[in-house]
Formats: sequence, C-alpha cells, structure tokens
Amino acid sequence: MRMRDASESPSGRRRLKRDSRVDALRGIALLMIFIDHVPGNVLGQVTLRNFGFSDAAELFVLLAGFSSMIAYGGSFERDGIGTGLRRVLFRCIRIYLMQALLLLFVLIVVGAWIRTFRVTPSESGAPFVHSGIKGLTHGLALQALPASLNILPLYIVLLGLFPLIYGLIRLSPALAFVFSGGLWLAVNIDPSINLTNWLDGQGWFFNPFAWQFLFVLGALGVLVMQRTGGDFPRPPWLRIAAYGYLAFALVAAAPWATWGWLDFHPIPLDQPDKTVLAPLRLLNILAIAVLALGSTRFRQVADAPALRFLVICGRNSLEVFSLGTLLAMMFRLTFRTFDIGPITQLLAEAIGIGLMITLAAMLEQLRRPVPANPVSTNVRTPALNHGRVLARSIGL
Repeated sequence: MRMRDASESPSGRRRLKRDSRVDALRGIALLMIFIDHVPGNVLGQVTLRNFGFSDAAELFVLLAGFSSMIAYGGSFERDGIGTGLRRVLFRCIRIYLMQALLLLFVLIVVGAWIRTFRVTPSESGAPFVHSGIKGLTHGLALQALPASLNILPLYIVLLGLFPLIYGLIRLSPALAFVFSGGLWLAVNIDPSINLTNWLDGQGWFFNPFAWQFLFVLGALGVLVMQRTGGDFPRPPWLRIAAYGYLAFALVAAAPWATWGWLDFHPIPLDQPDKTVLAPLRLLNILAIAVLALGSTRFRQVADAPALRFLVICGRNSLEVFSLGTLLAMMFRLTFRTFDIGPITQLLAEAIGIGLMITLAAMLEQLRRPVPANPVSTNVRTPALNHGRVLARSIGL
C-alpha cells in the first residue's frame, strides 16, 4: 500500500503551494483598481481595461475564488468542517467590518467635503451621504452600495457561499460547473435577476448571481492545477485560442481615439455589460488567466525580488484594497474640486501607490513566523508574539 506523500491532501490530490503568480496578479489588480477609481488620470490609460473587454475587477474575483479554494478548501480537508467554517466566518467578519469602516468614512469625511466645497451631487458617493443615517443602516445591511464600495459586498456574499460551493465541488466538479454556469447564463438572459441597491432602486453593479461563476471557475482552476503539478495546462491549441482572443479584444475594445487614432474602429462593438459579466468579458479574463497561470516564465518573473512589492500587496489584499479605496475617493474629490493638472495627479497617484505598498510591507512584517528561541527579547516581545499568533489564527 502506497503511503500518501506529505504534499497530498486527504482526498489524494496534490496540494498546491502558495503561488507567487497569483499574489503578483492580485497585487496588479489592486493597484489597477485604485488607478481606475480615479477617473481622467494619466495612469488610467495603461490599466487592464484599456487592452480588452475585462478589467482588474474580473481578475480580482477570479483570483479570490482560486485563493479561497486553496486556503479554506484546504482547511476543510486538513482540519475538518468546524475549523474550515470558523475560518470562513472570521474572514467574512473582517471584510464586513472593513466595509462598515469605509461606509462611515464616506458618510463623515466625504459628506463634510461635499458640504464644504459644494461638489456636484453625483460625485463620490454623494447620494449615500445625502441619505444620512438611513443610508448607513441600509449600507450595513448590504442593501445600499455606493459607487466604489460595491466590490467588498460581492466578496462577502461569495465567500459566505464558499462552504456550499466547496461542498458541491467535492460532490462533483462537473455538477458545480454546470450549476454555476447555468445561473450565470440565466442572468445574462434576464438581467433583472439581481439583488437590489436601495440607493437607486436598481440592482447591484456586480450582480452576485452572475459573478459567482467567475469565483467558481477560480476554485475549479485549483483542481486542474493540482492534477498538472502546479501549472495550468496550455496545449498549443489553447495558447493559440487565448492569444487570438486577446488580440481580437485589443483591436475591438482599446480606446483608439484616446490614443490618437480617431477614426480607427475596425471592429465596432458596444462595451459588454459588466454587471452581468457578459461573455466577452468572461472569455477575456479567462484567456489572461490561462496564459499567466500556465507560464513557468511568469512564475520566475513573479519570484523576482524586483516584483516583491506586488506579491506582498496581493498577500494583504483586503487592507491594501481598503486603503486604495479611501485614497481614490480623496483624490477624486481633490482633482474635481481644485482642477489639478495631470503632473500633480501623477505625483499624487505615485504617493498613493507608495502608501499601499508601505502598508503591505508593514502587514507582511507581522506575518513573519515568531522565533522559537529568540536570541534577545525586550519587554514588548511577548505582546508582539501573542499579537502575531492571534493574527494568524484569524487569517491575517
């Protein structure tokens, strides 16, 4: 009887080690989301949305499903249902608390800015600010989603459903794919299938019934990579199809007019609907993921010390994303209020990115293992050690 290798899971599949490509891609997504949330800036011309149908939000959700399957799916297998459920619950609570803090920030700080500088009501969460305590109550119940604060509620819903998703995948990956894909298809046929956003009476901007498919595909991708030794398979026909589709998306969706090609519209297409995760957007991000997660060269690039800042941002995604959201709100208000020029905007965004990386580096320091027998200690060491142990126990 063959003994199970230490790197195998109880189900017999080989466990994946933490993949620097995933963390680097998530770090890229976080920085691009920050940049995209400040409209009209120079750096906004080089983010993912300019080169195809999808943008950083699709990349973030896909990788969320991938990481959830490794972290929490692995916990279910190794530690049992109780521990796995507790870890998922703690993570959902942390995300919810971060969303609550962001809502309070908008209500207090952005509200004061709007009243002081009389910003146009449609800017920077003004409808939420004007709704006052009633809006905050609906926001805390995840019924009111101001612009720029609609990604974390989606994440809470998807992660809260992860135990069910994981159970369905364990039962049958094919059944999970069919059920999840069928729900996504139903939403694309009938976009009225959605949760309601109290602020405008419309649906969630990120329709969870559609976007769950991308999350599930990320989780299923882990199973594929487990069977292939850690790299996504890229047979020649798949590489050709992925590169071909990305070339088509670039020609059809790039902002050629902004880049100076005023009359260049070789493939006239309307921008595919982001709310329902339209097929063109879905295929775009899947093509990117297949090529990136199947590339050993990209793994080497992601492991390079020069890109360490992307990896640590990806490893501390919640805090980095939240800081980026706050900074983007303040920059957007400042740029619109004072009509700041492009050079100053570029400098401000560079400072914002630097702050996000600095926060990630500080949090990464807390992740470092506590030495079993430290050479030297001081009066603060026991408290710091206990803090690090607690942080690891709740998923920091």
